[in-house]
Amino acid sequence: MTAQAKAHPNVPEVDQSDRLVPVNLRQSGQTPVQMLVSTRVRKSPFWHLAIEAGCWRATVYNRMYHPRGYVRPEEGGAMAEYDALVNRVTLWDVSVERQIRVKGPDAEAFVNHVITRDATQIAPMRGKYVILCNEAGGILNDPVLLRPAQDEFWFSLSDSDIMLWLQGVNTPRRWDVEIAEIDVAPLQVQGPRSEALMIELAGDTLADIPYYGLMEAKIGGASVLISQTGFSGEKGYEVYVRDASLNAERVWYAIRTAGARYGLRVIAPGHHRRIAAGILSWGQDMDAETSPFQVNLAYQVPRKKEADYIGRAALEDQRARIEAGEEPFALRLVGMRLGGAPITDYASDFWLISDSEGARCGYVTSPWWSPDLGTNIALGYVPWRLSEVGTPLSVELPVAYVDDPSRRVAAEVVDVPFKASQHPSAREKAGQRGADSAD
Repeated sequence: MTAQAKAHPNVPEVDQSDRLVPVNLRQSGQTPVQMLVSTRVRKSPFWHLAIEAGCWRATVYNRMYHPRGYVRPEEGGAMAEYDALVNRVTLWDVSVERQIRVKGPDAEAFVNHVITRDATQIAPMRGKYVILCNEAGGILNDPVLLRPAQDEFWFSLSDSDIMLWLQGVNTPRRWDVEIAEIDVAPLQVQGPRSEALMIELAGDTLADIPYYGLMEAKIGGASVLISQTGFSGEKGYEVYVRDASLNAERVWYAIRTAGARYGLRVIAPGHHRRIAAGILSWGQDMDAETSPFQVNLAYQVPRKKEADYIGRAALEDQRARIEAGEEPFALRLVGMRLGGAPITDYASDFWLISDSEGARCGYVTSPWWSPDLGTNIALGYVPWRLSEVGTPLSVELPVAYVDDPSRRVAAEVVDVPFKASQHPSAREKAGQRGADSAD
């Protein structure tokens, strides 16, 4: 083995010159290790219940242990979980989506300053998918933002600690608000039978909740806030359990007991389905050095928002450069179909993408097999010149997925989403309309 091979160079052919911390493209492959469970990382209120339900592997998300597999590979693995998601109904422990509450007389003004979209357009008992950016326009988080009251917002976080950022923005105290994590933990109930199950649990009025609408209810005698939202692209709901450290068992067992009649299965978050719907995962498809204009989130940057917000100047400059025909970023996120054997589990690396000449130029962020389309699909970064639909590419896969000694399979840039979601108006239609219609 050469010295260079031992060094595992970070694939300098892929242009990451506009990043301060390049994405780690070293191809380490599967590296089996045992996760240490200790008090340094928080267990969710549902952790013991997830283990009881068969959770056999986990990751860490928002400094909390996060279940990522219930069905063993020999019993069908993640694709058996996919079947339950798209054909019946599923229960997910997503309490890693920490709930950061902003409450007080200036709550709306403060929230409007830290998100790119217009917080004044979110009525009480409604929510919206939003992003928060830094001054350079990098995406710090893409939470679902809930507004349970006129003077109260909850940031349902993706995988970065925005509480500290929000507290820092308000230091010294410029807005009259309190910013803190609260004892609320969400579960997701996702799948085509979710509405019938949730009506049984919460009452007939649940059928009247619009997408991103909220309602107060009791499940198992415990107070919950329910939203019609989810990370799957399927019909679904999130159940925000109040006083979760006390009420976790009551809500979990109530959902599982009623759900048995609907074929409910406890599963890990359906990344295979969210990829098909074009739903992004922070830390995987984007991060704090990624602009919304790189990842099909231009609709999150409205042209006509009256209030100023963090990152506005940088984002407006980026949009102007793009509209002038410039390419302000080295890489852009695209959707791809690709060959090879079915990818039926999480990728352990950002697999490398090459152009039609065989030169490495990008990397895959989120790949999976789509049973509906009968092909592997993926999100990944390529140079802007290679981002047009129909552009031929190739992807280097692990040996488990390809017979060719080069490990390369043919790929092609395609439209996203790969498969329509049950609520295309929220992400897909907004993305198609563009930023002018965002708010």
